[in-house]
Amino acid sequence: MNKQRAKEIADSPIMKHVTYQGMPIYIQHVDEENETARIYRLDEPEHEQTVSLNNLEEH
Repeated sequence: MNKQRAKEIADSPIMKHVTYQGMPIYIQHVDEENETARIYRLDEPEHEQTVSLNNLEEH
């Protein structure tokens, strides 16, 4: 996913269908400089992680 689209999704009040390794996730924050995103899986909101934007997929 490109960083501009990831930032749009993170800033949007409307939930978008995005996955990481096939699992639905929520994007909390996008680090444009490092091209990473702070995310958590919808079924594990307590488990936050930082991942490469290249590993996120919008459906």
